[in-house]
Amino acid sequence: MALAVCLLLDPADERALVGLWRRVEDAGVPSMATHTHGRHLPHLSYAVLHGYDVDAVRDAVAGLPDGGPLTLHLTAVATAPRGRAWLVPAASAELVRRQRAVVEAVTATGAELHRHYVPGRWLPHVSLTPRARLVDLPVVADVAYAVLPLAVHATRAALIDSATGERWPLGTLP
Repeated sequence: MALAVCLLLDPADERALVGLWRRVEDAGVPSMATHTHGRHLPHLSYAVLHGYDVDAVRDAVAGLPDGGPLTLHLTAVATAPRGRAWLVPAASAELVRRQRAVVEAVTATGAELHRHYVPGRWLPHVSLTPRARLVDLPVVADVAYAVLPLAVHATRAALIDSATGERWPLGTLP
């Protein structure tokens, strides 16, 4: 079980990306729409944690300044090991600064940060497919590039349990 500190999108942008997931599915490739518990929302994770206390993490993030809404400029499709395909936003200085602040706050609680979320190694992304086969990647890219580039707006944040989809909304936007 892992806990993610996530930026969530405004409702219109969320619907647009869920629609993109559905178009990927319609093209024959499993997407986040049907992965595991089926409760996934389009999001960008600042941090993924193991060995955490939800209340301590929530309190730590609540102590950060509210940065307000953030525009993410999704410009590319990237792939990662085990068939993951992502939409990749431009890594603005503001996005990188906010991610570092979140990581510092949550690791101060004693939570263990997943190695891919260490500042300087973190690659911001919005997941598209969890387990695409190599032969599927051109299909995924074709569907995604039909709508990219795309500006989306992060207007809320939550802690999300990746195993169950359970969410703890945050009152601020770190």
